[in-house]
Amino acid sequence: MQRSTLTPRANWQAAVEEYGLIWHSDADGPYWDESGCYVFSMAEIEMIEEATEEVHRLYRAAGARIVGDERLLSLCGIPTSYHEAVRSAWQRQVPALDYGRFDFAWDGTGAPKLLEFNCDTPTSMLETAIVQWYWKEEVFPQADQLNSLHEQLIARWQAIAPALPGGRVWFTHFGDAAHEDTITTTYMRDLAGQAGLETRAMLIDQIGIDAQGRIVDQDDYLISALFKLYPWEWLAVEDFGEKILPRLAETIWLEPVWKMLWSNKAVLTVLWDLFPGHPNLLPASFDPGKMAGDYVTKPVLAREGANIEVVSGGKVIVRSEGGYSRNRLVYQQRYPLRDFGRGYPVLGSWTVAGSAAGLGIREDGLITGNRARFIPHIIED
Repeated sequence: MQRSTLTPRANWQAAVEEYGLIWHSDADGPYWDESGCYVFSMAEIEMIEEATEEVHRLYRAAGARIVGDERLLSLCGIPTSYHEAVRSAWQRQVPALDYGRFDFAWDGTGAPKLLEFNCDTPTSMLETAIVQWYWKEEVFPQADQLNSLHEQLIARWQAIAPALPGGRVWFTHFGDAAHEDTITTTYMRDLAGQAGLETRAMLIDQIGIDAQGRIVDQDDYLISALFKLYPWEWLAVEDFGEKILPRLAETIWLEPVWKMLWSNKAVLTVLWDLFPGHPNLLPASFDPGKMAGDYVTKPVLAREGANIEVVSGGKVIVRSEGGYSRNRLVYQQRYPLRDFGRGYPVLGSWTVAGSAAGLGIREDGLITGNRARFIPHIIED
């Protein structure tokens, strides 16, 4: 695992915009950063793939443990009113894309270590699956890349299509100013279309409830299947989230409500309790007294690296701001991230239905936040 310095393409902005990456830069500089790339050997890529598929197996076991325990469901930040819905969706094995991004810390030595799992509304999908692939084809046409995310998602849509009434899916998202959610949802909608499904689009606030209490779109059509780029933990505590509970099972949700079992930091403690000493896990606990050495504190529910503290030698050496509550924290052993010259990389390894599917790398300081840079990668032997 090495980092190579490169000269960006002269037309790189136009090149990435062609594939939909319109949020490639901000006032602080580029988000998509092709002034460098990470280079892996095939043996290293195989280690990442193995870690991805193994950790997905561990998450399945953790989900089975949490779903049967009211205390753990609450510790994972799931409102009591949603416990039965989560349990039912898990036990019924409702249709799911079952996709997401494991964030691993790794410097090419030892085993990749899990930091967390982005599995409810994972982003950086377009830049991983499309933008960096076409960058590679233009800049390093002879090299390979860990990247079958596009193809695996189409195959997954095809696999669940028979369970979707009328072969139809609605797609919704929050109308963000940067349009990242818009483009990401549009990309997922295009994948579903390539899989042969009929698709319809709307914003999250256009979803309504009719006189019979059914979940409907802006034209009062019953929503039979819905892909949402909107977190379950937000929806579940909103007034609308409470109102739809009696009818929740009448819509196929992608992803399902059981993803709340995994889309929190408390699950890290469950994993460590179930698999202590596992080579792909870092010790995690609700008790800071169980941490030996340096550690990181994370809110049970938070996103994009917000409200995190890194503790070294008993002192906070860096913290991130944010609007999430730090009333309940998870303590995770700190991994000694390596600075490859431009920052600390976190490896975003994608999974689709338990299969390793792609790799996207972000660079930042000791805390990977929403201003982290995306760095492409190649495989060379």
